[in-house]
Amino acid sequence: MDIYQRLALHLDNLPGGFPSTESGVELRILKRLYTPDDAELALHVTLIPEKSRLIARRAGINIAVAGQRLEEMARKGLIYGRYPKKGPPSYQAANYAVGIWEFQVNRLNNEFVQDMDEYWPTFFNLDTWEKAPQMRTIPVNESVNVLREVMIYEQAEELIRAYDRISLAPCICRQEHGLKGEVCEKPFETCMQFGSIADFYIHHGKGRMITQQEALDVLHLANENGLVLQPNNSRDAAFLCCCCGCCCAVLRNIKRHPRPASIVTTPFIAGINAETCSGCMTCIDRCQMEAIKVNSGKVFIDKDRCIGCGLCVSKCPDHILVLLRKPLSEQKEVPKSLYQTYIRIGRNRSKLSTGGMIGMLIRSKLDRLMTTKCRQPH
Repeated sequence: MDIYQRLALHLDNLPGGFPSTESGVELRILKRLYTPDDAELALHVTLIPEKSRLIARRAGINIAVAGQRLEEMARKGLIYGRYPKKGPPSYQAANYAVGIWEFQVNRLNNEFVQDMDEYWPTFFNLDTWEKAPQMRTIPVNESVNVLREVMIYEQAEELIRAYDRISLAPCICRQEHGLKGEVCEKPFETCMQFGSIADFYIHHGKGRMITQQEALDVLHLANENGLVLQPNNSRDAAFLCCCCGCCCAVLRNIKRHPRPASIVTTPFIAGINAETCSGCMTCIDRCQMEAIKVNSGKVFIDKDRCIGCGLCVSKCPDHILVLLRKPLSEQKEVPKSLYQTYIRIGRNRSKLSTGGMIGMLIRSKLDRLMTTKCRQPH
C-alpha cells in the first residue's frame, strides 16, 4: 500500500471510520489535505494525547522537527491539539468526521467540496449511526418550559453555563453549500465549541472566543431561524451545532431514512394538545424532517419522522403543539463522556476492542518511559 492507502486504513480504524470506495475518492481527499510527510507522521498519532517527543520517538524523527510538523498539522486540522496553560501541547488523532472535516472550516475549495459530495453517501452509514450516533438532538429552550423532567444535559442553556471557555465558528456545512452556489439564508456563525476544543479552535483561528451570554444569544438566534440544536452524543458537551436541514450533512442523511425518529438520540417527541389549529402552517415551515402533515386544515405529527427538536412548538401561535417525553423503552442512553461515545462507536464498528485500547496505552507508557530515560544525564 502507498502512504495514502495506509493513512486511509489508519483513519478507518478510528471510531468514526473512513470507508473505502470503488472510485477512490477518499484517497483524493487525503491527497488534498496531507502532504506525504504529513500522512507518514499521522500514522504515529493515536487516540491518546501525547507530547511531540513521544510521537517523534515512535516516528523515528528529530524532536524539534516533530514538534514543528505536528503543530502545522494541527493548524491544518489534520490532527487535534491540546494546549494547557502550562507546559507543551499534546496531540492526538481525530476522526475524519466529526473532526478533521469540521476542522477544515475556512479552508474549503470547490474541488474539495466536489469530492466530499461524492464521498458523503458512502461515509455516512445510517446503520452505524443508529447503533452509536456521534451527535444527539436537544430541544430549543423555548419549547420545554412546561416539562419538569428535563435533565441538565438535555438543556442547551445548562450545557453552555457549564463552561467559561466557549468559541464560535462558522458552520462548515453552510460554507460547503455556499461554494456550490447553494447559498443558505440561515445565520452563518452558529457552531460552538467548549473547553479544550474551544482552545483548539481559538489557537488556530478557526473560531473566536465568546462569552456565555453571547453563546446564549446564539441559542435565541437559532430558535428564531429554525435551527436544530445538535451537541455531541454525551452528557458533557464538547460542541453544539445549530443546524439547518438544507445544509447539515447529519440532518440531510437522517432525513433520507424512512423513520428518522428511530435513528436519532432524543428523549422527546412533538404532540398535539388541542384542536384549535388555525392552519397557519408555521410548524410545517420550521420542521426539518417533514414530520408534520396537514389533513382537512389540521396538523398531525408523523411520529416516525419527529426528532424532538421542538422548533414547531416554540413558534406555534395557537399553542397546540407540545414536547412530550418518550417512554423509557424508546429513549436511547446518552454516554457520560465523549470518550465513552467513541468507545461505543468503535465497538459497534468492530474497530476498537478493549485489548486494542490496552495495547495503545501500554505502548504510549513505554514510549514515555523511554523518552524520559533518554533525557536523563549519564
